[in-house]
Amino acid sequence: MAITFHEVSFPPIEGFTASAPDGAVIGIVGEDGSGARELLRLAAGLGSAGGGSIERPGTRLLVGPDDPLEFGDAKLLLLDHALAARDGLARAQAAVELVRLRRAGATVFLTSHEEDLLLSLSDEIWWLDRGRLAAKGDPAEVMARFRDHMAARILAWGAGRTLALAPPLRRGDGRAELISIQTLDSGGNPAMAWKSGEMVGVRVAVRYREAVENPVIGIMIRTRIGFEVYGTNTELEGVRLGPCSAGQSLRALFRFRCELCPREYTLTAASHDPDGALHEWLEDALAFVVADSRFTAGVANLRARVSVERQA
Repeated sequence: MAITFHEVSFPPIEGFTASAPDGAVIGIVGEDGSGARELLRLAAGLGSAGGGSIERPGTRLLVGPDDPLEFGDAKLLLLDHALAARDGLARAQAAVELVRLRRAGATVFLTSHEEDLLLSLSDEIWWLDRGRLAAKGDPAEVMARFRDHMAARILAWGAGRTLALAPPLRRGDGRAELISIQTLDSGGNPAMAWKSGEMVGVRVAVRYREAVENPVIGIMIRTRIGFEVYGTNTELEGVRLGPCSAGQSLRALFRFRCELCPREYTLTAASHDPDGALHEWLEDALAFVVADSRFTAGVANLRARVSVERQA
């Protein structure tokens, strides 16, 4: 074996035991503080374990984010997020060098937060969770388990919270005031993280300063870069709100299934007349994220079902 860890402890690593073979690229995933960086430093011989032992080859090289991508003939190459800020050419050159080293029998550890990078380069993936080895093995299988874990973490982080932004655009004639905008989870609770595929909601509360004959309340979801994803309003959904008197407040609840891909989004809300005359419009008033246990590209999560017919 190229390197073996026997019950190694070095905070936050605790009781870590694993072996990596010669001629393999080992991708390492984990949240910040999981111990991935400390594991690479121990493998490089730059730290002393508080317990256990490490068997490793003599020729070792640790490459960080700002170090030159010059790998030489190291038998153990340790890439600590070394490709994170590199351009396409540098990454392609590094990938070719990894093939050369692997064929020469070297072992490579590669830490990264980029799933596609790890899946394309790794023969095996190790998942570190709070200093312990949560899983190791087939890249696709381990990454799927890690995605499940991260989706759950994101949803837990967003539970009970909403993130109000300073709207870059606020306009209208002042006949109404948007007093509250909330994103809600499947249970109807405030949450700034939605799970793809679940029923979610948006609640908009409006106070009318003046009498309005037939107000319309609407929402718009956009990607972080401003691409319009989905918009609707009470008029489009066949709900009449008026007439409203001065001082009256309304709360509109929009419920729908979150068929969105995992990424960051913003929410715009408005109150206006049926002809479009604005009472108040808050552009990008809230930010929220969508999490899922599997990767999907784009914006709309259409949840395709695939069938294949084999022909002679």
